[in-house]
Amino acid sequence: MEKTKILVHATISAQKNKVWDYYTHPEHITKWNFATDDWQCPHASNEMHVGGKYSARMEAKDGSFGFDFEAIYDEVVPGERFSYTMPDGRHVKVTFNQVGDKTEVKVSFDAESENSLKMQRGGWQAILDNFKKYTESN
Repeated sequence: MEKTKILVHATISAQKNKVWDYYTHPEHITKWNFATDDWQCPHASNEMHVGGKYSARMEAKDGSFGFDFEAIYDEVVPGERFSYTMPDGRHVKVTFNQVGDKTEVKVSFDAESENSLKMQRGGWQAILDNFKKYTESN
């Protein structure tokens, strides 16, 4: 059965190489990889190659809830795009496109069945918006 795809995107006021670095390097991932200010990402690791593992800990600052987000890379084209598969078999593709002096980031992912499409889109978009805010302010 074909999975429902959800797309989120943001246009970042920065050059593509900076946007790529901030999106893929763990020292930056821990600064933006959460949807709201009452959450945090205390740890991230990223082996940016086909077969490499991505891992990030996401948790509420008050310790009430948290989870590990993990994936294995299927494709990596440095500075352009990458895709990965999560342990439940869902796929994610992220692309980076220079548009003038800005960079467009698009994230397409397979929906899961536990939460509404609106909730999933909203959560992933909030994380991407947080990434945009972090990247543009540094």
